Amino acid sequence: MANSLFDQLKKAGLVDEKKAKKAKKDKYQQSKQNKSKKKSASNTDDGTKTAAQQAQQQKAERDRQLNQQRQQQQAEKANKAALRQLIETNKLSEYDGELSFNFVDANKVKTLHVNPDTHQQLADGRIRVARFAGGYALLSKLAAEKIQQRDESVLIPLAAEDPSLSKDDQDHYAQFEVPDDLTW
Repeated sequence: MANSLFDQLKKAGLVDEKKAKKAKKDKYQQSKQNKSKKKSASNTDDGTKTAAQQAQQQKAERDRQLNQQRQQQQAEKANKAALRQLIETNKLSEYDGELSFNFVDANKVKTLHVNPDTHQQLADGRIRVARFAGGYALLSKLAAEKIQQRDESVLIPLAAEDPSLSKDDQDHYAQFEVPDDLTW
C-alpha cells in the first residue's frame, strides 16, 4: 500500500508510461484553465464592484447636494425670521393722522395716513417704509439700515430725483416751494 495508485496500475498493466504522462499533462492544463477562468470571473466581480462603488459615490454626491439645499433653505428661513423680528421690534407706532403720505410699491401708488411730524420725517428720509405682514411698517433710519444690510427688497425705495431733468432745470425748480396740502 505504500505504492501510489499510479504505480499499482502500472504493475497491473492497466497504464503505461506515455498514457500517464499525457494524463498528467491534461490535468495540469485543465487546472491552469480553471485558474484563468477564476481570474476572469474575479475580473467581472471587480467590474460589479466598481459599478457598485460608482453607484455609492453618486448616491453620496446626491445626498450631499440635497443636504446643501436643505441648509440653504434653513439659512433663508432663519434670515427671514430675523428680518421679521427686527421689523417687529423696531416698527414705529402712534403715527396715525390726517395727512396722507404717498409712495410707490410695485408700480402702484400706496397711501399711509400719518401725523405732521411723521410726514416731515418721511419726507426727509429719517423714517423709512418697509413691507411687513401683508402691509407696511414705519422704521427709523437706523433700523432701516440694519434691514437693508440683510435684505434690501423689504424696504420701499426712497423717492429719487428725476434723472431726465438737467442740473439747470433742477436748480430752477428748486426755487419754487411745493405746497404740502395738495390732494390727488
